Amino acid sequence: MKHILIVEDDPSIQKGLKASFEAEGYSVRCASDGETGFSLATTASPDIVILDIMLPKKNGQDICRDLRQLGIQTPILMLTSKADELDKVLGLELGADDYLTKPFSLRELQARVKALLRRNVAVSKKELEEYRFSDVIVDFRKRDVQKGNVAVRLTPKEFDVLKYLIEHEGEPISRDTLLTEIWGYKKSADIESRTVDSHIDSLRKKVDAKPSKHFISVHGIGYKFVK
Repeated sequence: MKHILIVEDDPSIQKGLKASFEAEGYSVRCASDGETGFSLATTASPDIVILDIMLPKKNGQDICRDLRQLGIQTPILMLTSKADELDKVLGLELGADDYLTKPFSLRELQARVKALLRRNVAVSKKELEEYRFSDVIVDFRKRDVQKGNVAVRLTPKEFDVLKYLIEHEGEPISRDTLLTEIWGYKKSADIESRTVDSHIDSLRKKVDAKPSKHFISVHGIGYKFVK
């Protein structure tokens, strides 16, 4: 479950956002002033912060700046009632990842939150040197894989496919995307699609559980990796 911190001093907006995100399956904490929001952002380890600019005690721009100065890279989506372009630019320069101007569409806010969370997962996995699932250890730096403390021999392309799927954990990845990203093909053909399928089959045999639970077929699209 992803954890959202909402820092918003308008009670009606705060209540509405909390209810809508909880209905989507998120865990939500709220703060009504900047000092409380900053404290929660540094101690509660949220997955994303929805941050109003105009706040009592400590404004959103100062919160954003101070979090980044502390090295905290949690995604920040800023909310502002101002249409002034300077506020938007300043927020982004201080380290915010995105912004919305009030009034905004709830569906658009939810879509942007999901996009920031997906991007943050992908970036964090790209920075990992090691990744574990079940009894498998993947060393990205050495390009080594172990299953149950036994070395697993993967071909270079098998390792590339494994790495790409891990970096996009939970996302359905099409065969065309894999062909483009791993093999460099611009368009798929039947034999090329079978190449993707054969590599997935090989990964299932070498590193997956039985029956397969990590490399999931997505009908009409391709595959996704789940931990």
